[in-house]
Amino acid sequence: MPDLELVELEVTATAHVGMGERACVDTAAYFGKDEGMLVGSHSKGMILCVSETHPLPYMPTRPFRVNAGAIHSYTLGQDERTNYLSELKAGSKVTAVDIHGRTRLVTVGRVKIETRPLISIDAVGPDGRTANLILQDDWHVRVLGPGGVVLNSTELKPGDKVLGYLPVADRHVGYPINEFCLEK
Repeated sequence: MPDLELVELEVTATAHVGMGERACVDTAAYFGKDEGMLVGSHSKGMILCVSETHPLPYMPTRPFRVNAGAIHSYTLGQDERTNYLSELKAGSKVTAVDIHGRTRLVTVGRVKIETRPLISIDAVGPDGRTANLILQDDWHVRVLGPGGVVLNSTELKPGDKVLGYLPVADRHVGYPINEFCLEK
């Protein structure tokens, strides 16, 4: 997996969207404090979800886990392919990404899917391209901002900056394509 060019995205809106299934991706590798997975509702806009490496007052750290998002979401896998969070399983490969865009493949140990309240986050890049991420609506679910700042999903508001990835290729069955595709 080549390294990626991450960009600063500006949060434009957040909304509580009710209950739904979210996926925690537990890997067979430790993540660094400035590392996680890129996740998004669309293949052309993803936000960097941080691993559970940062301490919380009421639960132990789980440096192998990313509370990644709603089950329909995309993440990057092997061979620059996107995968739905819902299709990941033990043995799948996902791309770990740090705040500098450095990547490595890690092996999934399990995916834990549970019903939780969800929050939707919309963000826009410097060139006007957009990203959406639907996450568990809980303070301990976090994304990364510029410089590795850890941001709680429930505290994000318009104007906040998050790190993301805005690929240009459309996708079909997860692979980049050069044809018309509209995601909304």
